[in-house]
Amino acid sequence: MQPGSPRPPRPLTLTERRKAATQLDIARAAAELFTERGPDDTTAEDISQRAGVALRTFYRYFRSKQDAVAPLLAGGADRWRAELAATEPGTALPAALERSIAGSLAADGAAEEEGLRWTRGLLRAAERDPALRAVWYRVNQESEDRLREVLAGLAGPGADPLELRLAAAAATDAIRIALETWAETDAPVRGDGAPAELAVRCLRELTGGMRLLAPVPAGPTPPPAVAEPAASAEQ
Repeated sequence: MQPGSPRPPRPLTLTERRKAATQLDIARAAAELFTERGPDDTTAEDISQRAGVALRTFYRYFRSKQDAVAPLLAGGADRWRAELAATEPGTALPAALERSIAGSLAADGAAEEEGLRWTRGLLRAAERDPALRAVWYRVNQESEDRLREVLAGLAGPGADPLELRLAAAAATDAIRIALETWAETDAPVRGDGAPAELAVRCLRELTGGMRLLAPVPAGPTPPPAVAEPAASAEQ
């Protein structure tokens, strides 16, 4: 591990894996019901029944019915940060961010495609539910906070803390805005107008003036050409 790089996550215990699996089952059940009925016509009891768990189990993990979808909304960001943290040493930070963002939203497999479709449905439902929007914004804020540590490890010990904070905010907002924009349309999960394409575009727009994320020069800049003195008219 390179000096200053973020520590790899501790492997989950069997109990923690079971807990995470139960939370994800509840989250999927909540997402299904929110998409079918809307949050207003869904209760915590409905979600518990759909997930096949007791109501007390639901409240052991979640404070409200809207809070139940947080694991689904956060899953993509968790994978993105893990991919970014695994960047090869020496990779330019702008390239690493673009590659990891595009990769995390590429929907190359059935699970990733399903996750994007769930996100689209939840973001559409959030337009009419302030509590669900609050969960979405909280998930993004938590992701931004964790991303700062990853970026600090990649940028090295001399990085400006303010620039790291700005870069984390810009990268997180690039994905958030891309997903929200995509959810308002019927664009596909891959190709033109898809989340990966929109997120890279947003990232470039948001980070254009940041020194930390300035493109790495391709090579030394040649000196400006010196004009030859004009020949004398008397020659």
